[in-house]
Amino acid sequence: MNLKRIFGALLTALGIGGLIYTAVLFSGASAQTSVIKSIIIFGVLGIVFFVSGINLIRTTKDES
Repeated sequence: MNLKRIFGALLTALGIGGLIYTAVLFSGASAQTSVIKSIIIFGVLGIVFFVSGINLIRTTKDES
């Protein structure tokens, strides 16, 4: 298996984990500034990891 595809799958999994954690924080959020900052930070990182992982998997060509 290609190393780039494995790294892409890892990035995608980390992105999904970050987005799920953001949803958990959002569901129990209050109006505190630190909670809002955490939601924004984890949400942006989750989206970046998820999109970069999907793009890495999609653009890597299979070579045998």
